[in-house]
Amino acid sequence: MYFLPGNLAFVDTWASSTVTPKMLLNLIDKGKTISYTECMTQWGFFAIGITTECFILAVMAYDRYVAICKPLLYQVIMTTRLCIQLLVLSFTGGIIHAVIRESFLLRLKFCNSNIIYHFYCDIIPLLKISCNDPSINYLMLFIFSGSIQVFSIVTILISYTFVLFTILTKKSEKGMRKALSTCGAHLLSVCLYYAPLLFIYVHHRSSQENNQDMFFFLFYAVIIPFLNPLIYSLRNKQVIDSF
Repeated sequence: MYFLPGNLAFVDTWASSTVTPKMLLNLIDKGKTISYTECMTQWGFFAIGITTECFILAVMAYDRYVAICKPLLYQVIMTTRLCIQLLVLSFTGGIIHAVIRESFLLRLKFCNSNIIYHFYCDIIPLLKISCNDPSINYLMLFIFSGSIQVFSIVTILISYTFVLFTILTKKSEKGMRKALSTCGAHLLSVCLYYAPLLFIYVHHRSSQENNQDMFFFLFYAVIIPFLNPLIYSLRNKQVIDSF
């Protein structure tokens, strides 16, 4: 029961650790500089983390579907082998996506400006200061990020649609409370994660300096990885009793 949340916590730590240390250093460093190699490395590892998290959240939704809709077959369906295979696919998908996007990013030249209005090297601020035509990069951003988000969101919606129908069919107040308790932490994590992500990558603004966009970047890059362990821990009876 802790296998998938444990890996979610690992990916949260991965993604946050690529951004937070340098961000904190920039708060006390007047120069606020980062080398080109460090910038590309930071974005590549961060892309792996956030992409893998999308897939893991989809896997967790499927896990909740099996637990509630097929409880007697849960141990048969969600075997350790299947969980490991799904996690390997999630990390593989995250790595492949990051490598493809990084290869398109490396083709760009930054001769006009080397200043980005951001607290880490993210793809949209980098595209805005490129002297090459970044149209192909925006297209790849739309195709790959859009496809991954649509796939994971559709998987989550389908899983929870079946969960909802199962709960309404049984019409048991005790079963409904148990189902909501089982799914509540995951649903909260999904909402907190996808709300800023969709805003940033689907509805990004043309203006480079936008404090509202910066808040959303900060929220999903730093705050959400901090909140997820709290969300799952405070819904766990053993943790609450220990606390």
